[in-house]
Amino acid sequence: MISLHSSEFLEISILDLLIPSERVAHVQVGNNLQHALLVLTKSGYTAIPVLDPHYRLHGLISTRLIMDSILGLERIEFEKLEEKRVEEIMVRAVPRVRMDSSVTRCIELLINNPFLCVESGDGLFEGILPRSTVLNQLNKHLKKLNKKN
Repeated sequence: MISLHSSEFLEISILDLLIPSERVAHVQVGNNLQHALLVLTKSGYTAIPVLDPHYRLHGLISTRLIMDSILGLERIEFEKLEEKRVEEIMVRAVPRVRMDSSVTRCIELLINNPFLCVESGDGLFEGILPRSTVLNQLNKHLKKLNKKN
């Protein structure tokens, strides 16, 4: 059985695990789907944040959402990529936390999400908290505890 003998892991700051906004692939609300698909493809991610010009989070766009929006009954309607805008199809219910959220809350949300969007107290997009980063930190902590025992 795994036991965390100290609260050291749970006291980690989100700031220590965050991928800052400058390093996160994203699109703007006014971008067309062609641009979004290009960013998704080039970055290798399946979903990315949608921001406004003031760096406020509005939603997430994914390859699946884009493909669903251009699939016609008899063919893929590629011309829709230039016509449709990101905000028309993005998911608005975004898993998000604030910079001062607890690691426990983040872990709860990361169970069903590959990453969380992190916002400042002012609602500005600060970056993402990937599940893999939290699991990596937990793994390091557990190895450290095992060495002590």
